Amino acid sequence: MLRQFVTGIIAFVMLAGVAVAGPLEDGLAALDAGDYATAMRLWRPLAEQGDAKAQFNLGVMYDKGEGLPQDFTEAAKWYRLAAEQGNAPAQSNLGFIYENGNGLPRDYVEAARWYRLAAQQGDAEAQFNLGLMYERGRGVPQDDAEAGKWYRLAAEQSMTKEDAIPSQIKAQEGAQTQLGFMYYFARGVPKDYAEAAKWCRMAAEQGGAQAQAALGLMYANGEGVQQDYVEAVKWFRLAAEQDAAPAQAIVGNLYANGQFVPQDDVQAWMWFDLAAEQGDEHAKEGRDEVASRMTPDQLAEAQRLAREWKPAAER
Repeated sequence: MLRQFVTGIIAFVMLAGVAVAGPLEDGLAALDAGDYATAMRLWRPLAEQGDAKAQFNLGVMYDKGEGLPQDFTEAAKWYRLAAEQGNAPAQSNLGFIYENGNGLPRDYVEAARWYRLAAQQGDAEAQFNLGLMYERGRGVPQDDAEAGKWYRLAAEQSMTKEDAIPSQIKAQEGAQTQLGFMYYFARGVPKDYAEAAKWCRMAAEQGGAQAQAALGLMYANGEGVQQDYVEAVKWFRLAAEQDAAPAQAIVGNLYANGQFVPQDDVQAWMWFDLAAEQGDEHAKEGRDEVASRMTPDQLAEAQRLAREWKPAAER
């Protein structure tokens, strides 16, 4: 009898450890394969039965228009059903819908409320967005210290590109950038260039263009890091290659004046033009000034380079 009992316990433990696929998992597999109809067919019954994960997944499909017409109102409906059950990603997405007025009337107070519920559960996107709400005074009293608190929580999360979804990684990078800026400008925290450089470097190494440009500026000025013009150009260029207009204007100015790089009017015109096309007025002025001293052949070459240029992500 004892042997049968022990054998039964072992069998139970072994079976409990076996991952059994179900409609939710099958729907995810279908979604990964681009079979949106099957994902919808599997998830809708679960969502209608109250499964919060399925409700969230349906909300995402309507939000993105995956396999069906984009419908923010329907997305908000499913997000709310999941959010009211405590699903953090749904709470975060519902906050985003309220903040931007997609599918629901814009309501910053409601946005902050849903962001807070998700942020308190450790959702990095919600923590970052709640920080932005405090920094901007939207739906909550303007409070730099409180903004910094939520930025730090998102910035310090342990995550890797292999384990986290891209939007969480992007939120962490944004939080690191904003925290760096707060230290640089002494907003909610004491001015500390070393801390500013530290957080901007973390974001820059994740590909954050704003942080890359800021880190370039700190290297150029020797703020929080040892002055290093080679490093400054490296970070300015990385940001410019991501189509960040301020960085493109800076790189254009460096080439125009031969500052930290060999003087090159063709490169200067190209970078100024790329920034100017995004509405940068200083870049427009720089482009015109450089053009006034270029030969027709140089100008034609610069125009060709600008036409053929693509952001790093599209190459």
